[in-house]
Amino acid sequence: MNYIGIDLGGTKAVGAIFNTNGEILLQKHVLLENRSGAEVGALVCNLCRDICDEGGILQGAPLSIGVCIPGISYSDTGCVWAPNIPGWENYPLRDELLKVAPQATVTIESDRTCYILGEVQMGCAKGCRNAVFIAVGTGIGAGILIDNRVLHGHSDIVGAIGWLALKPPYTHEYDECGCFETHCSGEGLAKQARKFLREDKEYLGELRKHSIEDITSYHIFEAYDNGDPLAKRVIEEAIEMWGMATANLISIFNPEKVIFGGGVFGPAVKFIPRIRIEAEKWAQPISMKQVEITSTALPKLAGLYGAGAVAIKYAK
Repeated sequence: MNYIGIDLGGTKAVGAIFNTNGEILLQKHVLLENRSGAEVGALVCNLCRDICDEGGILQGAPLSIGVCIPGISYSDTGCVWAPNIPGWENYPLRDELLKVAPQATVTIESDRTCYILGEVQMGCAKGCRNAVFIAVGTGIGAGILIDNRVLHGHSDIVGAIGWLALKPPYTHEYDECGCFETHCSGEGLAKQARKFLREDKEYLGELRKHSIEDITSYHIFEAYDNGDPLAKRVIEEAIEMWGMATANLISIFNPEKVIFGGGVFGPAVKFIPRIRIEAEKWAQPISMKQVEITSTALPKLAGLYGAGAVAIKYAK
């Protein structure tokens, strides 16, 4: 059996051939370069074909393909929804890949599912039967492993924790992506800073030197490190809410580990001890004492290793 994992992001796709131990034997990446819809599907299919050619996998050879996508994968249909890829509201990715490799088993999972599987396969969740991966990037999602099974839910939407309700009262600001994500994702941090800049005309700190619409989470972390009071306000609120969300997940799922990853963790890794202190205020105390809160061991590769793990797990 041959195993291929493909990690599709908002800007590039990375593919690899794996051995049965989940180790990468060959790796290749391609840029999306503003492609959309069927163009992205063709790019993924061509990447799969090129990997097979470079790895000497003959046409018709036994093959299992695992794909990590930045959105929701509907297991019944093989279609996917990826909000950052225009034209992928219900894209038939599995059918397209089967045109390239009709003999293959093709399994598609959300990025958050692949992140936790990647950590179990090659990262800091090795040996864990119960673990949660909190991915904080442009958005927020969670991959949840319970009793050695990844949870999917009724319609494959488990882990949409950007919608956690953590800060009443409700405001229409939360309509688009939920309360938690509005405040604490990478884009959410930037949104909060922009809002405060518009409201506080007297603020003259470091963030004021940027055009309001150009501010990103990168600018906020940089300003925080330089003592900027507005950046501190945004980050302090995020630490509180990251801690509350962590506490809720610990109380519900009783995991051995909670793993933070994604582009924001990154620069926010240094706040994990403070996130734990905040979580300790809210979580079920026995579960809280037993859990380890840490950062990903695979900051750029969790999705790819997870896709490989999916290919190995579901090979037929």
